Amino acid sequence: SLKLQNYWQRALFHLSKWIIDRKLTMECFASKYSGERNIKTIVFIFLASFIGFVIYAMDYMHADNTALNISNSNSVVALDNGDYVLESEKNIGIIFYPGAKVEEEAYLPLLEKLNKQGYNCFLIKMPLRFAFLGINKADYYIKEYTEIDTWYMAGHSLGGAMASSYASKNDVEGLILLGAYIYGDINPTETLTIYGENDLTLDKTKLGSTNVFMIDGGNHAAFGNYGKQKGDGELLITREKQQDIAVDIIVNFIEKDN
Repeated sequence: SLKLQNYWQRALFHLSKWIIDRKLTMECFASKYSGERNIKTIVFIFLASFIGFVIYAMDYMHADNTALNISNSNSVVALDNGDYVLESEKNIGIIFYPGAKVEEEAYLPLLEKLNKQGYNCFLIKMPLRFAFLGINKADYYIKEYTEIDTWYMAGHSLGGAMASSYASKNDVEGLILLGAYIYGDINPTETLTIYGENDLTLDKTKLGSTNVFMIDGGNHAAFGNYGKQKGDGELLITREKQQDIAVDIIVNFIEKDN
């Protein structure tokens, strides 16, 4: 049901924050509980929870044909780990974390538009398609692409929250949030937030007032190409129009600093 879907979305988001803040491990549980019986109970709970989580994660939102066609184009490099790289001539890189339970290819249309503006774009495939399971995956590209000296973290929905968490702890130029709000200690002047007018999944009370832009007629899902999303508002403009507007705002945000 819709209520159950929204419950899981909220629960998973708070679980991700719990893992980040407390660095949850099996060892910390074992230190709190002594005795073989308690440890076995803890292991059973973890295994049952993990299996249930994997089953839940397998029911994800798929990229549409427009996005899949881009994944097979010559301008996109598909890596063995499932990530995608779109290279360009500028020394600016954008690392993008997808939303929860969304097939990563769904964001290729948006990133292709940014790539045509001259930016190197890196689309990250997250474990089980949940960004809190791969928060530090940006490390590899920042270390590997030494010719790029200006990095922006970006993400949609939960991916935006985890990109925000990464940016709060690492030296990057700025943060780009789509349908998400700041999570972590980040200067709002270094952050760009874009959301759709009819986004019903985003808690707009947590949005700040600095560098925050609303797209008239837009919604939550249209930043990617994966169809409708349960609980989202109606899209009153085309998906391409929402992405074009977002790209223009992102370009202005990046270029004012470079």
